[in-house]
Amino acid sequence: MIDRPVFTLFKQLITFDKSIEQPVYIQVSQQIINAIQRKDIAEGTKLPGTRILSKLLQVHRNTAVAIYNELASQGWVEIVPNKGTFVLDPKQKLSKIKAVLQEKNEAYSYAKKTGFPFQNSFHLASTVQLTNAKYTINDGKPDLRLHPVNEFTKWYSSAMKRKTLIKKWNRPNETSHSLFQTQLCNYLNATRSFHINPKNLISTRSTEMSLYIVSQLLLQKDDIVLVGNLSNYAANMIFQQIGANIKTIPVDKNGLDINYIEKHFVKGKIRCVYVCAHRDYPTTVTLSAKRRVELVHLAKEYEFAIIEDDYDYDFQFDSSASFPMASADTSGMIIYLGKLGQSLFPSFQTGFVIAPENLIAEAKNYLYLLDEQGDLIQEQMLSELINEGEIYRLMKKNIVTYKQRRDCLSSLLTQYFSTISTWEIPSGGLAIWLQFKSNISLVKLAEAAKKNDLFLPKTVLYQDKNTCAIRFGFGHLNIEEMEIVIIKLRSAYNKVS
Repeated sequence: MIDRPVFTLFKQLITFDKSIEQPVYIQVSQQIINAIQRKDIAEGTKLPGTRILSKLLQVHRNTAVAIYNELASQGWVEIVPNKGTFVLDPKQKLSKIKAVLQEKNEAYSYAKKTGFPFQNSFHLASTVQLTNAKYTINDGKPDLRLHPVNEFTKWYSSAMKRKTLIKKWNRPNETSHSLFQTQLCNYLNATRSFHINPKNLISTRSTEMSLYIVSQLLLQKDDIVLVGNLSNYAANMIFQQIGANIKTIPVDKNGLDINYIEKHFVKGKIRCVYVCAHRDYPTTVTLSAKRRVELVHLAKEYEFAIIEDDYDYDFQFDSSASFPMASADTSGMIIYLGKLGQSLFPSFQTGFVIAPENLIAEAKNYLYLLDEQGDLIQEQMLSELINEGEIYRLMKKNIVTYKQRRDCLSSLLTQYFSTISTWEIPSGGLAIWLQFKSNISLVKLAEAAKKNDLFLPKTVLYQDKNTCAIRFGFGHLNIEEMEIVIIKLRSAYNKVS
């Protein structure tokens, strides 16, 4: 049989790559759409049958069926039983599908720059760095491989099937508090010694989102914010974007130096103090009980707010975690930021803010503006995991694994780094503060490590006239990977020392 023109066009036009993540039927359907948009295939054209298409493309017939079903679902073709598949008028389409990456199919382009001016934000410049290195050190993130995929599929499916979910979608403005808010309050009261109700809490997408909302309420341009002398880069970016005046406070083995605040600042001049009391970021030291009391008393006397960021409370290995300062706050001086579900995939973790009712009421206005309905499926699932104790059991199970990794890292550091660096074994958390005895160039260290297939992002490097250290996150590395990373890091050090 002589090839019809459309057969020849398909042979010349359509290519696909089975090795990439995007399914073949999507790759092919996008290319056919592009051909229709360019009018290479005219309206009313009868396309090859699924058997012929599968032979033309050398794919399974089920894939050919999926290609036409995808085109039909988007309105590009009409499948007429016993007659065939016909191209529809592309003029009826209100939007165009982005061309795939093959050069001959780049039918459309989009402007690279705006035709109008807008305000660039220096403070929100991205800290993301791309790398092809096989191994990386981060600032202390969990291992997503420990996520319980099979169990999670069941939990998510069950949450999706709840009839109450439709009711929540149809009635997003109910005045009563959600089951999730109630369950989260109960969980925090039981695990962190709070005495709160849903009026004291909002849930957000992340700790950064929580801090952004709080900062919008609390800060104005030129307000003074006190942070640790190294501090959390993400928090600093949020404060700077608002226009706050950031002042750094020394941090020693007992945490933030409260006496320094008394000596260098006066009443009414400080707007807030940002502190990671449980584990200072990045040094991992804990704010002592004495200094916690001093900080709260000073907040009352000087009339400033305390933002307590408890970013990794759940990861406690030795002894019991210190309860948050906010759990004993009877004067309304502390705004508490936390996170739940860090043993799950990031998209199913949730941040939260705990504060007096009047501030939470205002915070909800910002939250509804940014994220009116939130993720109801996530909330439904987390509610059930809290109620059934699964969150607690999963956390305890993962803590055993992370403790083993922390101890393994400490042993490897003793073997390879004891002569060139110092560190303290933290009682919890997923990072170690590794300080070098010699003031080497950390930028050169990162470059040498990169050549050795090890990536050190700039967000884990801390260097000034008094500091030469790495916040070494270990949670994402198993024991075998950890040994490889340590050897590569030591090799890089030897090249720059």
